[in-house]
Amino acid sequence: MATLRALECLVAVTDTGSITEAARLLHSSQPAVSQQIAALERETRTPLLRREPRGVSLTPAGRAAVADARRAIDAAASAVRSARATGEAKGGSLRLVCAQSLTVPLIAPVIRAWHRHYPHVAIGLREVVVPDGLPKLLEDGEADLLVLSGPLDGPYTSTALGDEEIVLTAPKGHRLAERRSVGLSELAGEGLVHFAPDNGLSSWLDWSLSAAGLRLEPVLRTSVTAAAPQLAAAGLGIAITPVSAVSSGFPGVVRSFSPRWTRPLFAVTLPEPDPLSARFIADLRTRGVRVPRDVKNQLEGGS
Repeated sequence: MATLRALECLVAVTDTGSITEAARLLHSSQPAVSQQIAALERETRTPLLRREPRGVSLTPAGRAAVADARRAIDAAASAVRSARATGEAKGGSLRLVCAQSLTVPLIAPVIRAWHRHYPHVAIGLREVVVPDGLPKLLEDGEADLLVLSGPLDGPYTSTALGDEEIVLTAPKGHRLAERRSVGLSELAGEGLVHFAPDNGLSSWLDWSLSAAGLRLEPVLRTSVTAAAPQLAAAGLGIAITPVSAVSSGFPGVVRSFSPRWTRPLFAVTLPEPDPLSARFIADLRTRGVRVPRDVKNQLEGGS
């Protein structure tokens, strides 16, 4: 197959009308340019140049080839520009997949900043509630970066983003509202606003409570992570959720657990993350999970 260098030589000879001048233009030697043209003629199986006393001219085959040669050179230059722009966050696209509850408190602020600082980068976001099948999205090239709780096993790069607190939510006036923090054993006998099986937090919470020797009776199940605290605040029971599920202006009570309960958050990519993903991960680590001020006040002061 013709090399890009051979096509560059053909175009340079065409533009200068001379192999000597083409060599000077390309910062090469006359024999090197002649060899590239000869290789191209062997590839096409036909002469591309006429050698004349005053220089060279194109044969009909040469005229046909040079038009496509210019397009190939332009396409190669465009490919380099696009790759460089992506590496410098001046262009390209980034496809994100994240746990549903992390969209607003973690992902959205970084995307907003990128829209301001890197306006030519197209960002796509897909939210999930179950981690099943996420590795395949990376392997099939359908996602560049996953953000979820816990690393993925396998040939991936998992970068720790920090820890997110797990909290208790309940209606105002609840018997535990006067506590600054709550022990898991104090929840015995409470009805639980649980998660539906199609939400990955369902199995995680069952395992966590079982490991603590605690069994709570579900009074209601929801697929939407952010709905659990709201249902608890409405008096349907208590809820145990990541703090990212508790929104600003929350009408109920939010309390930390004692000892403090957290879960690790990770960004997961293929073994060699691309420059855009690496830059986005760095921004995620810097910003962390945003906790609304009123929720933070409750967690810090118990009021």
